[in-house]
Amino acid sequence: MRLGVAGPVGTGKSSILATLCRELAGELSMAVVTNDIYTDEDARFLRSAGVLPTERIRAVETGACPHTAIRDDVSANLDAVEDLEEAYGPLDLVLIESGGDNLTATFSPALADAQLFCIDVAGGGDVARKGGPGITGADLLIINKTDLAPYVEVDVAAMVADAEAARGGLPVLALSRKDPASVAELADWVRALLARHRAGSHVPTDPGPMAPHSHS
Repeated sequence: MRLGVAGPVGTGKSSILATLCRELAGELSMAVVTNDIYTDEDARFLRSAGVLPTERIRAVETGACPHTAIRDDVSANLDAVEDLEEAYGPLDLVLIESGGDNLTATFSPALADAQLFCIDVAGGGDVARKGGPGITGADLLIINKTDLAPYVEVDVAAMVADAEAARGGLPVLALSRKDPASVAELADWVRALLARHRAGSHVPTDPGPMAPHSHS
């Protein structure tokens, strides 16, 4: 199963990948593909964290807007996934991290079987109300860094309520890597998703296209 993780810059996507690897690598065969525009910074962070063997973490340098490699032309990411599967397969789970993008970034269903979208309390309590296909349509919306809420004067419960209203019943998770209960909830969600994927009952959905924009 290929699980995409998207969200704006600085919301904690790499930390979520590291957390999932720590929680699940003992029971699943895993690999990671990261996306950055000009560097392999996220891949180096994960390698240094020691969450997976370093050779199971690959970096894609998109050279353009991060969403281009997860939505417009996914070939570089698919090549990386196929290389990992050939070298270390059979794999149970490949995590694909988007480069930091905006609230409209979504994965092509040709690349990701399911997708997480990550926002954080430091970005402001109103972010969930701003919507966009990443927030409204991803399989799971994570409101990250909840431990910082007192320092940025954000009401987490209100932010979760706003997110739930925007998502029409799709799941929302308030997460802190310092909170074992929320970390366990995230890991259990991925386990349940993988079980549905293996059973053939999970159908990849497309949260929606990028908003019109120009690369000129």
